[in-house]
Amino acid sequence: MADMKIPRATAKRLPIYYQYLNILADAGQKRISSSEFAAGVKVDPRTIRRDFSHFGTLGKRGYGYDVADLLAFFKKILKQDQVTKVALVGVGNLGHALLNFNFHRDNNIAIRAAFDIDPSVVGTTIDDIRVYPLTELQNQLQEQAIKVVILTVPEAAAQTVTDQLIAAGVEGIMNFTPTRINVPATVIVQNVNLTSELQTLIYFLNHRSLDQQGTNKE
Repeated sequence: MADMKIPRATAKRLPIYYQYLNILADAGQKRISSSEFAAGVKVDPRTIRRDFSHFGTLGKRGYGYDVADLLAFFKKILKQDQVTKVALVGVGNLGHALLNFNFHRDNNIAIRAAFDIDPSVVGTTIDDIRVYPLTELQNQLQEQAIKVVILTVPEAAAQTVTDQLIAAGVEGIMNFTPTRINVPATVIVQNVNLTSELQTLIYFLNHRSLDQQGTNKE
């Protein structure tokens, strides 16, 4: 997928499509119409057609989509046919929760190492994942050929640790810190700010309430 110049919004929807196709396959469904698919993933049909158009013809007019074929296609596009090794840096409350979250058992994603500076955490094993001292970051990432990292360190340490990750050859960072880290063009960053997401949700809830009040007054 990295070689395909597709919009970022499209790329973010691909895992949604893949997860739904897995549900269909597990249920034994052989094919699905475009309208049924759109209803299942809660995405507008026109958006789905636009997303799929980046990859050529994936369905058949009057037939819809073959579930097995489409699942195999997205499995390859999302690299779910191979294991991606990941490291986590920062074993605080959020980091600890992510290590205990079993997503890496359900998908082809494997957290292979964690790093922290807290002596009470370093040297322990959490859900079969060893916690190394931060001083071993570069050696372990290079030795284990890990190119993707989840960053959950305190905000003040975010850029310093990021610089170490770049020096270790990391190519992708999922950044859970509020800081917008600086990286070279060769490194891809996915920012996940839980506070901002919650504030956005609250804004839309309040905005919806104001819209409804305005409508009721008319």
